[in-house]
Amino acid sequence: MKLKKSVVALFVMTTWASVTVFAQSTTAESESTLTYNVGLVSDYRYRGISQTGRKAALQFGEDYADKSGFYVGNWNSTIEWIKDTADTSTVSNQSAKGPLEMDFYGGYKSSITELIGYDVGLLEYYYPSSNLSGVTNKYNGVSAGFSNASSTEIYGAVSAGAFTLKFSDSITNLFGYIGTKNSRYVDISYSLDLSDGWSSIIHYGNQSMKASNAAQVTSGVTDYNDFSASIAKDFGGVVVSGTVIATDWSKRGSHINDTLFGSGTTNIAGDTVVLGIKKNF
Repeated sequence: MKLKKSVVALFVMTTWASVTVFAQSTTAESESTLTYNVGLVSDYRYRGISQTGRKAALQFGEDYADKSGFYVGNWNSTIEWIKDTADTSTVSNQSAKGPLEMDFYGGYKSSITELIGYDVGLLEYYYPSSNLSGVTNKYNGVSAGFSNASSTEIYGAVSAGAFTLKFSDSITNLFGYIGTKNSRYVDISYSLDLSDGWSSIIHYGNQSMKASNAAQVTSGVTDYNDFSASIAKDFGGVVVSGTVIATDWSKRGSHINDTLFGSGTTNIAGDTVVLGIKKNF
């Protein structure tokens, strides 16, 4: 995944996937549940950065939450960023593939008091058929390669009422960027139940990256902030949403937009509004 990915809400992945990491609440379920979801978004944003070159994405998943507090799940989305990462014009006509992201996660959630809850777990971002580790690009005449795109993070979140604070730490290279082990993401969110099926989430996050070759592959950017605010309406299991998203990427590093070779001049970290629809089963 290009650097730029709880309530799993497919339609606003950019906001809700970073809230508490795939857990439907801050406390254990009173009964064990198995749920499914499928959705469509106008742009798949993860930590503020487009994973689809600002194109639409199909997303689907399933979650099992045990009444003991343990949970496991899988979430999937179509993507473009792996294909777009490769410089196909100047580096030996190389190409890259990896059209699907598959997330596998498991953890435990419980509560300390009626107000305070916590959530800890492990998350694997898996990219079947990806060949990113074979890609070497040239940036201003300097060659820079990549490792396997698949990545693993550990996470922990604490919730107090409507507020959730979450910390994620990569225990592998992060999304194929060599030398990025122990890159971290910290975010805070505020969830609002507006009644009558309406809800909203306000989110702020900071991604810091330990990148040995950041001067080449990320134009010197080693950390950035993302911001979002969503509004959603549940129509009996069909959820329609809109999310306003912004980052300060262009104010970091060499003060340029975030672009990939395959997406041309498209600023994948630019401000946007993401629209989506999701069906829960």
